[in-house]
Amino acid sequence: MPRPSASSPEPEERGAGAATDAALTQALRALVQPMARLAVARGVPFAQVEALLKEAFVQAASSAHPEVLAHRKVSRISTVTGIHRREVARLTQAETAPVSPPRSLASEVFAHWMSDRQYRRRDGKPRSLPRLGPMPSFETLAQAVTRDVHPRSLLQELLRLGLAELDAKRDTVRLLRDAFVPSGDGARMLGFLGANVGDHLNAAVDNVLGGGTRHFEQAIFADGLSEASLAGVREAISAQWRAMLAALVPDLEARIAHDASDANSATRRVRIGLYTFEDAASPAPVTTSPSPGTPPARKRRSQP
Repeated sequence: MPRPSASSPEPEERGAGAATDAALTQALRALVQPMARLAVARGVPFAQVEALLKEAFVQAASSAHPEVLAHRKVSRISTVTGIHRREVARLTQAETAPVSPPRSLASEVFAHWMSDRQYRRRDGKPRSLPRLGPMPSFETLAQAVTRDVHPRSLLQELLRLGLAELDAKRDTVRLLRDAFVPSGDGARMLGFLGANVGDHLNAAVDNVLGGGTRHFEQAIFADGLSEASLAGVREAISAQWRAMLAALVPDLEARIAHDASDANSATRRVRIGLYTFEDAASPAPVTTSPSPGTPPARKRRSQP
């Protein structure tokens, strides 16, 4: 009887030779295919993506060899990456510091609403709140996050993103979603894609290259499910996400408040996520020239 399986990236094994090279190529292919799909869907030409890859390769090579003297840096990077020295020189001169994403007050209000017990019902789901008035109201919720922006402005932003609904007759506000997924805001969605997937990928790469498990990064995979079963799985995952949100957001807020007294040490950040992906079951591997006596390939129902 097939069973779900859990997996996490193993540290890189030294001396694995051709098998490791093949696995690396397969991993890179799995990473670039979704990127290509996004670029094609949004009309981004290959040349533009290639330019971004060149820039990323130069930055990675530069960071990997910080000890190289400035006058030898271009040659070293060119040798490591295979990019022409003239291109390397141009890209290193144009290097700019990464820009931190702006603070998203709307997402903070959303997270506080989902996690603070005073704004949740007994079943853990977010309450419908009076727009104004004493706690619990949307006004006090917004003020708990910031007093630099008027609650009315924050409400308008949640309404614009399709995350909340205002009942004008009752003057109450309720959430429409249990996850911060802005509707109709392409730029913000792309920002989340880059931030969430970028950090997830960096965590996995750190774990593989570092020979250990610096970051928590695991997954569960199950095959052979019906659409009806997937509907039940989605409900279970939503419940798990709400529970995790309710537990971690107050904990993180308390730690931020505690660490604010020492600005010099409060320099670290963390991103904690939960993701799912649903697709058709993987077909059995195709073999073009099977060896004599090789049994026919069977459909795999679960794998790490």
